[in-house]
Amino acid sequence: MPPLSSPLGAKGCASVVKPEAYEAWYDSPRGRWVGTVEYALLKSLLCPEPGSSLLDIGCGTGHFTRPFSHDIRGLVVGLDPNEESLSYANTHVAHAERYVGGLAESLPFPDRSFDFTVSVTALCFVTRQEQALREMVRVTRRRFVLGLLNRYSLLYLQKGRRGGKGGYYGAHWHTGSEIRSLLESMPVTNIVMRTAIILPQGTSIARAVELHWPRRLLLGGFLAVSGEILDPVPCMAGVRRIRQKKK
Repeated sequence: MPPLSSPLGAKGCASVVKPEAYEAWYDSPRGRWVGTVEYALLKSLLCPEPGSSLLDIGCGTGHFTRPFSHDIRGLVVGLDPNEESLSYANTHVAHAERYVGGLAESLPFPDRSFDFTVSVTALCFVTRQEQALREMVRVTRRRFVLGLLNRYSLLYLQKGRRGGKGGYYGAHWHTGSEIRSLLESMPVTNIVMRTAIILPQGTSIARAVELHWPRRLLLGGFLAVSGEILDPVPCMAGVRRIRQKKK
């Protein structure tokens, strides 16, 4: 957060943030704080196992792909339609993660290809949101997590109204009930929602509030939504351990 750009095939013509500028924002004191809080929330909801596989849909520069790859040390793939962002990602690999081109609405992978899937703000720029979610669920074996922009937040009042400002231009800001409605017809269960970045300014007061604010009160600018796949298949890391014990 802020979003990198509107992906190909998305609604409108969002202003495109250059990869270097996007990463520079996350390298600022406020950006580092925001990124750390967002990643911690995503990881806590996803709970990926070491050695498992993960797909980051709409990965952009790989800003969130890299820490997942570093922590999981398994097969991690980032997908994005923007060639410039993918070029940046490919030159900043953290731990053997791979990057491929593609659209969220038509993922180039077989069913249940990845143990875990993640998508950070990409859905905010996709016109066919239900189709993109169905594709995400289709390629997931166990759990998924979405990072979204929350309409019920101070950040929305500052950056999201009247079409949005800067990197938020053209973004769709979600509500919890909206996401539940999109997911209700899909084979998922145990939907959990949490928010972060209550006060987006990143001041000392904002950081203190963030430490004590109940994540269940969905008023933060960053809305994280996780779910489990019905009838999940074993995590590939677990399958490998079982096979090794049998030998």
